[in-house]
Amino acid sequence: MRERTKKVKIGNRMIGGGEPVLIQSMTNTRTEDVKATVAQILALEAAGCEIIRAAVPTMEAAAALKEIKKQIHIPLVADIHFDYRLAIAAMENGADKIRINPGNIGSTDRVRAVTNEAKARNIPIRVGVNSGSLEKKYLERDGGVTPQGLAESALEKTAMIEDMGYDNLVISIKSSNVPVCVRAHELIAQRTDHPIHVGITEAGTLYSGSIKSAVGLGILLYLGIGDTIRVSLTGDPLEEIRSARLILRTLGLRKEGVQVVSCPTCGRTRIDLIGLAGSAEQLIARMEPKLPPDLKVAVMGCAVNGPGEAREADLGIAGGVGEGLLFKKGQIVRKVPEEQLLQALQEELEALCR
Repeated sequence: MRERTKKVKIGNRMIGGGEPVLIQSMTNTRTEDVKATVAQILALEAAGCEIIRAAVPTMEAAAALKEIKKQIHIPLVADIHFDYRLAIAAMENGADKIRINPGNIGSTDRVRAVTNEAKARNIPIRVGVNSGSLEKKYLERDGGVTPQGLAESALEKTAMIEDMGYDNLVISIKSSNVPVCVRAHELIAQRTDHPIHVGITEAGTLYSGSIKSAVGLGILLYLGIGDTIRVSLTGDPLEEIRSARLILRTLGLRKEGVQVVSCPTCGRTRIDLIGLAGSAEQLIARMEPKLPPDLKVAVMGCAVNGPGEAREADLGIAGGVGEGLLFKKGQIVRKVPEEQLLQALQEELEALCR
């Protein structure tokens, strides 16, 4: 379905029309604090964020976008609620896209003023609808939040802006209920060719939120629905990027980056596999920017089956009793004392960075 959506230009990136799915996050700094906001965005860029959204609740925040934009390298999206004047100010100060919910912007004239400014500057509008802000008419008709209500609300708001002569749009439907969210996206994907931003809103903390997002986003992306994604977590935005990259990589939608595989523990395990795998993952995360793309690293608990089960890995270590194995492509390279397994892995990874 992504191949059938329109292409939309956001800053220096394109989405839709078969372009790669881009990873998005949102700053949690005060946008007015330019230094803190820029620092967070640069860290997110380094982790793999490709579009960043910032809240614009005040005119001071809107003005800050101009300086923020000078210091970052990815498209900047302004998140607007209620005040149409903030949307216009954000565009005047360089926002590459604005996110609005026409339902809370106010009168048709105010939505038209925002639309006209976006049209004059050819800035995309992301039309957002959340289950928490669904209109009363749909709630009363359907007896609560339903996929049909979410889809119809989003299409109604999209049609409002299209009727104003502008179709440079991205659609976003958010719900914390995964089945409802998936079905709403299926319905809307059948009825529009606008690019779609997907995410499971209010997903939760790192553990529960990542699982919930992986299930919901995994289904949607497998169906070909979604041109940009955000994993919404209660925590450090950097974790959103890591989770999003893993989701895309697991689905085969991204190939770059290091993939770490490890086996579950069992009765044959004689080493601290949980600790070793965690340390290896942290090591690789630090080194990843310098490592070759498409690298697959295995951390296995059993020297008997480890190399064979992980033969597709480019590089791996496997535990034993007092010693373990270093292997490449399923072939044993050498035996290593147990306490030196992580060091041996690090040395091999460093060699790949040269």
